Amino acid sequence: MAEKSPRDELVDHLPAMRAFAISLTRNGSLADDMVQDTLVKAWTNIEKFEPGTNMRAWLFTILRNTYYSSRRKSKREVADVDGVFTEGLAEKPAHDGHMQMNDFRKALGKLKVEQREALLLIGASGFSYEEAADMCGVAVGTIKSRVNRARAQLAELMEHGENDSLEMTDDATMSVISSSKVASF
Repeated sequence: MAEKSPRDELVDHLPAMRAFAISLTRNGSLADDMVQDTLVKAWTNIEKFEPGTNMRAWLFTILRNTYYSSRRKSKREVADVDGVFTEGLAEKPAHDGHMQMNDFRKALGKLKVEQREALLLIGASGFSYEEAADMCGVAVGTIKSRVNRARAQLAELMEHGENDSLEMTDDATMSVISSSKVASF
């Protein structure tokens, strides 16, 4: 008589797996989920099972590891039965930030070198006007003028009006294009 395929043998152990899962979780629904996860893992990794060895022990090991992994994961999660926390959460699509950053880089590249340098020293690097003026070897008023012109040029290039909100991806970018410092480096 031909030996049973390991995949066919999985079904034979379902009742014992469910009983073991219930003993671990004390919850029938959770136990069923764990048995299902275990079967998926076993099915996809069946080539790792050595024929002739104990299938039940192999499955119980997977089930036990699945249980402990879910326990570790649950310690990092917050129960939100009523959905109170999730109502307040929102995530902006990642592609919006990438597109805005690409637009910002293009606009920044179109600025005069002196304006770009002044803007990056003041806005992105967080230097004071006096420090930036010393670094560039110019008067403080010149740096202030360059930064002001650079911000105005950036706003124009990015088609950003006075009443438009700044929805950039990070504080550093916002501090470059706004007149108030947002980021501190």
